Amino acid sequence: MATLTIPDNLVYERPQSFTDSPTHYCPGCTHGVAHRLVAEVLDEMGLANRTVGVAPVGCSVFAYNYFNTDFVEAAHGRAPAMATGIKRVLPDHIVFTYQGDGDLASIGMGEIVHAAARGENITVIFINNANYGMTGGQMAPTTLPGMKTSSSPSGRDVETQGYPIRVAELLATLEGAGFIVRRSLHDPANIRKAKKAIRTAFEVQTHGLGFSLVELLSTCPTNWGMTPVDALKWVESHMLPFYPLGDYKIAPAITAAKI
Repeated sequence: MATLTIPDNLVYERPQSFTDSPTHYCPGCTHGVAHRLVAEVLDEMGLANRTVGVAPVGCSVFAYNYFNTDFVEAAHGRAPAMATGIKRVLPDHIVFTYQGDGDLASIGMGEIVHAAARGENITVIFINNANYGMTGGQMAPTTLPGMKTSSSPSGRDVETQGYPIRVAELLATLEGAGFIVRRSLHDPANIRKAKKAIRTAFEVQTHGLGFSLVELLSTCPTNWGMTPVDALKWVESHMLPFYPLGDYKIAPAITAAKI
C-alpha cells in the first residue's frame, strides 16, 4: 500500500473546518469557493469549536455536509430568524447563515430585513447568482434586466416583472446594520478581497458590534447555459456594472474598533 508523503513546503490543503465530503455543486459553481473562504477564516480565527452555521433551502441546503462545525437547517428563508434564536440562547457562540438570493431576497426578505433592523449580532454570507439555482434557474429578485431564465425566457421585463433588488444597498439604509459589503468570486484578486471581508464580518460579531452581511457575486454555469470560464467572464461584464462592489455600511463603532 502506497504511503502518502506530505511535502515540507505544503501551502495548500483542506481547512480543518471542512469535512472530507464530495461536493454536490455543479462544475464551475463558486459556492465551493465561498465555502472554502468561510472555512479558512474559521480556522485562522480559531472559531470552529464555537460556531453554529445555519443552512437554508436552496443550492446550499447541504452546506452542513461540508463544514466541520455545528450546523442546523432552517425552513426556506427563515435562516436569519433561526440564527437570531441561536445567538440569543448561545451569545458566546459565532452564528452565521449561508443563503442564496432566492432564499434571502424573496421568501426570506422579511427575515433578513428585520434581523438587520434589530441589529442582531449574527453574520450572513449572501450568495448572489441572479437566479433560483436549485429549482431550475427561474427568475429571482436579483435577476438582471433582460436576463433570460427558465421563467423569463424572453428576458426580465422590468415593466411587468419589476426591477432587481440590490440587497446590500437596501440593508445599508437600516440603522441596525453594522457591516454591509459586496464582493465577487470571479477572479483570484476578488476572491482574496472576499476572504478579507468575511473575516471582518466575523470579527464584527466577535466584538459584539451587530449585524454583518457579505454579499458575494457568484456563478451558476448550469442554469446560465455557459461554460465555467464564460460564467466568470459574465459576472465581470454583466453583474459588476449592475451590482457594484464596495463597502455599503461600516458603522462608526466598527471603524472605532479598528477591525
